[in-house]
Amino acid sequence: MNLEANRERLIALRHDLHAHPELAWQEQRTSDVVAAFLETRGIEVHRGLAGTGVVGVLRNGGGAKRIGLRADMDALPIHEGNAFPHRSRHDGRMHACGHDGHTAMLLGAAEYLAATRNFDGTVAFIFQPAEEADGGARVMIEQGLFERFPVDAVFGMHNWPGLAAGTFAVHSGPVMACADQFDIVVKGHGAHAAMPHQGRDPLLAGAALVQALQSVVSRSLDPLDSAVLSITRFFAGGEPYNVIPAEARIGGTVRAFRGEVQDQVESAMERLCAGIGAAHGVQIVLEYRRGYPPTVNTAAEAAFSRQVLAGLVGNENVRTDAPPSMGAEDFSYMLRERPGCYLWIGNGPGEGGCMLHNAHYDFNDAILTLGASYWVRLTETWLAGA
Repeated sequence: MNLEANRERLIALRHDLHAHPELAWQEQRTSDVVAAFLETRGIEVHRGLAGTGVVGVLRNGGGAKRIGLRADMDALPIHEGNAFPHRSRHDGRMHACGHDGHTAMLLGAAEYLAATRNFDGTVAFIFQPAEEADGGARVMIEQGLFERFPVDAVFGMHNWPGLAAGTFAVHSGPVMACADQFDIVVKGHGAHAAMPHQGRDPLLAGAALVQALQSVVSRSLDPLDSAVLSITRFFAGGEPYNVIPAEARIGGTVRAFRGEVQDQVESAMERLCAGIGAAHGVQIVLEYRRGYPPTVNTAAEAAFSRQVLAGLVGNENVRTDAPPSMGAEDFSYMLRERPGCYLWIGNGPGEGGCMLHNAHYDFNDAILTLGASYWVRLTETWLAGA
């Protein structure tokens, strides 16, 4: 069996998934397509984890080693701006992150491995829902993913626009940041705008707080630690122009690569909220919520992936100097449970040079068989017979 011979069929499969995007927790059609594809190739199929999750299990020989390969399936609530024939048929839903390509690549690898069986052990093909929402990986784990389908290590892959097609990027350590969120309520006392001394202005206190929060990264953290604190919303008022409101609301996100840095940022924010609240005579309440944790590769599995890729595309096409991203990824939950490696496959410049989560994004069909080949080579090497 030759993966290249299946290129057009993989492209057709990817286009079908792209044309029928489904949002997080709603991937029923996608789940049906995945399960049917695996079943017709003789792969044992299990459904129901996290609702629409699918796990395919393929065993060969008597080897005890086990490997997990993960692809995400959900789309985004974006109105597609492309006009090609396989554009989304559902307004307001779009595969703008390439999960259609991720699913197609892993299915292509599963088909090849089921036909050739050049390995000794067990491979679990994990098709995960809701990467873009509340963490489908977390829910699959909570519902027994690794108890029911134990693996020695788990591997993930994401396409990366801006990275040349034919190349990969592998990080040893942090790959993606955490994705924490916060909401702040500034409770003051409303007053007539012409008589501000009769109130406690939450807007003034809020503005001071926004300015002060910009010092958290630059003055509360070690300069060698990376973090982002972004204010993305500030709401107040709505009353007539001559009314100082009683309350203001502020919100945003925090990104970091280490749990200790998350702790330091949260502590600094609490300190600033208390101090500025006292200075302005208002009450400031901070709600800080931990989101996806940082995605951190284990060194041995990252080195293993680099070795496999060097044999596949050559050392010169395996980037080890790419900076990690402040974006977030729920594969991080899997890496907290098992050793593993999450890497980037170059998607080229992208349609019109666009990036992920863009209305004009499209997965690069030219890399489908390359990604599938990585999964195959990784599995065959990890599960090589003694």
